[in-house]
This record gives sequence, structure tokens and C-alpha cells, in this order.
Amino acid sequence: MTTEPFPRPIGTQRRFAALLTATAVGVYLLLIVGATTSLTNAAAACSTWPTCHAPTDPLNQTQLAIAWGHRLAAVLVGFLVAATAITAALGDATRRVRALLLVGAVLYVVQIGVGAVTATVGPAAIVPGLHLALGLAIFTAVVLALAWDLELATGEEDDAIERPNPEPIDEPGAPVPKRSTPSGGLERARLTAFAYFKMMKPRLMWLLCLVAAAGMALAAGPALDRHTIVATLGGGVLAIGASGTFNHVLERDVDRRMSRTADRPLATDLIPVRNALLFGFFLTGASMAVFLTVNALAAALGFAAILFYSVVYTLVLKPNTVQNTVIGGFAGALPALIGWAAVTNEIGWPALALAGVIFLWTPAHFYNLALAYKDDYARGGFPMMPVVRGETETRKHILYYLAGTLGSTIALAWITDLGALYAATVAVFGGIFLWAAVRLHFEQTETAAFRSFHASNAFLGAVLVAVLVDALVLGRPF
Repeated sequence: MTTEPFPRPIGTQRRFAALLTATAVGVYLLLIVGATTSLTNAAAACSTWPTCHAPTDPLNQTQLAIAWGHRLAAVLVGFLVAATAITAALGDATRRVRALLLVGAVLYVVQIGVGAVTATVGPAAIVPGLHLALGLAIFTAVVLALAWDLELATGEEDDAIERPNPEPIDEPGAPVPKRSTPSGGLERARLTAFAYFKMMKPRLMWLLCLVAAAGMALAAGPALDRHTIVATLGGGVLAIGASGTFNHVLERDVDRRMSRTADRPLATDLIPVRNALLFGFFLTGASMAVFLTVNALAAALGFAAILFYSVVYTLVLKPNTVQNTVIGGFAGALPALIGWAAVTNEIGWPALALAGVIFLWTPAHFYNLALAYKDDYARGGFPMMPVVRGETETRKHILYYLAGTLGSTIALAWITDLGALYAATVAVFGGIFLWAAVRLHFEQTETAAFRSFHASNAFLGAVLVAVLVDALVLGRPF
């Protein structure tokens, strides 16, 4: 990183990566501004090009300001795209990085032409969605170039664990260590109650309930009624608790091998397996009973979520395929469908768009945790991405799925007519998440992995809250 393979003022590989990151963020911001311009019909306030003059009968000033902001952002981002492509051509970038950035620059020029025709002739003169599609293609090209450049600059050829075979729990014939329980009845009751609560995986509840709440808000807007909210979220909490309990039961032996899970209630034999199974079935039945007070579709989707996480993910995907996290993202996406179905008794495009955001976000989020606990997962015998493919490949895939997540937030805005609060939130927190993911390539420490992990949590939490406020408070139902 101390050499100067790039022309000044870039100079170093690290600065070139920073330029690529800034370009990716710039293109993403332009996509958000462009989507806002389209959704607010602000383009109608500016019928000239390249400058922006209000028509004789001008629309409101907010629309005119949005249109001007879109034009100015396009100029600034254009300079970034051009500077990145020129720097790559003159510097020590690989052939495929140069090709991607050249394609992005050419597509940017085409997109400018499409925008000019749209402004002067009208949107009917252009294929619907072409302008947005070109923007997404440019964003994809820049992020791919960033991922491939970072892979070369900071990666290693083979940093996978050769054989991720599980370690033995103990020596043959040795008893499994058990947690000592307090002698007092009250303390023992508290410890047991907390153990049952812990089996329900409460850390997952707030985020998944927020996903379901966002689905409900998109479907109903300010008209969302109290019974639907309480019943849907209550059924969701019970369904998450059932899934977590069955996961504890099925992974109790593996949990003993891993330091992060060795203190779980069934791993320490604090809760008998039979009692845990009965508790899981009770939560499942209670969840279905609550969901059925809303409608049968919500109940069916809730049951599918329990079944998928407990059986498909835990027993089939997690121990057998490196794509376990990717396919397993379907379980986290189901609450979006449940929330929408609870209101409409059907599955609509906005629900699928929100589910798509969650599905793509899951690997971008969880791969950071897999990096931090790489050795632990290897001891458990799980073929996680950093164990099987290595840390370099995992960091690259974080950027891939992060790009997909950011692109899907644009699609969600386009389909649901969300407003400026949502646009600003995804722009700010998306930029923070991308910064943390890029920094992870250079630092490559457990601290950096956790930083990116927390940035991903903050991103999704903020986006879901923005959806709720935009739909419920600002009154933007689909």
C-alpha cells in the first residue's frame, strides 16, 4: 500500500479504493435522487436541458428544488465516474476493473442522453424504467470493480480452512460438563425461566418484528388497526420463539463445540430435551392460534417460517452447504410477507420488494459474523463461507450482496412510493454500511468484522423505521 502505482493525486492503491468507494456512493445517491424526482413528478417542473428553467405555470418550489438537485448531482457524480475511469486506465488497475469502469462511464453518457430526452420530450418518448435500469447497471459496474480491486489489493490466494471437520465434544466416555444450578428455589426458578427465554432467541425478535411491522405499514398506512398490529406481532414473537427453541434442540451437540454457543441451556443440560421440545410445540400452537385471529394466510406463512428455519435451515442447509446463509435468508424475509398478508390476506409486489431487501441483506450482514467466528464455525463443522472459501472471498461477497441490498432499496422506493425520509435514510446508512465493508478489507480484524456487522444492523433498523414513519406518520400507503 506504500507504493505509487496510480497517477497523482491518487498515488496509492488505498486512495484508488477510496475513489471507487466515493464513486459507488455517489452513483447510489444519484439513484435515490432520481427515484425521488420520478415519484414526486419533479421532472415536470423542469422541461429544459441541460439547465433547468421553470415552465410558465411552475409547479411547487419543492419539485423545482428536487429537479435542480437531480441535475447538479448528475454533474458531480459524472465527474467522479470520469475521474475513476481515467485513473484506472492510467494506473495499475487490472484489465477487468478497467473494462468495468469504462462500461460504467459509457453507460453514464447514455443515461445522460436518456435523461435529456425525457426532460425535453417527455417520459413517453423513452422506454419506462430505462433511466433507472441504466443507473442500476452503472452502480453494479462500479461496485464490482471495487470488489475485484480490493480482492487483488488486500486478499490472499487461499485463506480457507482445509478441512472444516467438527472437533470431538470430549474424550470417549467422558461426561459432558453440566452447569451447576443454585440451591435456592427462587434463584433456580429465575435461572430456569431465563433459560427458556434464551431458547426463544430474543435478539432476533426486535428486528424480525420490525420487518413484519414495515410490511403491515406499507399495506395499510395510517389506517392500520390495533388488533392487526398486536396479533401479527404477538404471533410473530411466538413463531420466532418456537424456531429458536427447535434450533437449540437440534444443535445442542454442536453448540458444545463452539465457544459462542457452549453456554446455551441445552448444551449445558440446564433444560431437558423433552421439556424444550414440548415448549417449542407449545409456542408453535400458540403462534398459529394468534395468527388465525388475523387470517389463515398469515398463519400459513408463520408456520412455513418455523418449518423452514427449524428443519430446512438447521438440519439441511447449515451443516451441508456453503450457501446456507444465502438460502437461509428466506426465513428472515418471510415476516415481510406475513405483515402484508395480515392486512390484505394476499401477497403483493410491495411485500415481495421488502422481502427482497431482507433476503439480500442477510448474507451481507451475517458474513461479517462468520468472519469474526470463523474458527468457531470450523470447530462446529459448519461449511460457512470464510471456512470453505476463505476470508478474501467472503469479504468480496459482502460487497456483492451489499450492492444487491442497496439496489433493492431503490426498487422498494419505486414500487411503494416512499418519500424523502426513506430516501435520506437509505442514503446515509447505506453509505455507512459500505464504508464499514470497505474498511473491513484493509483492517481484516475481528473488530472490523464486528464494526461492519453493527453497521449492517443499523442500516436495516434505520431503513425499517423510515418505512414505518413514512407510511404511518406521513401517510404514504401503497
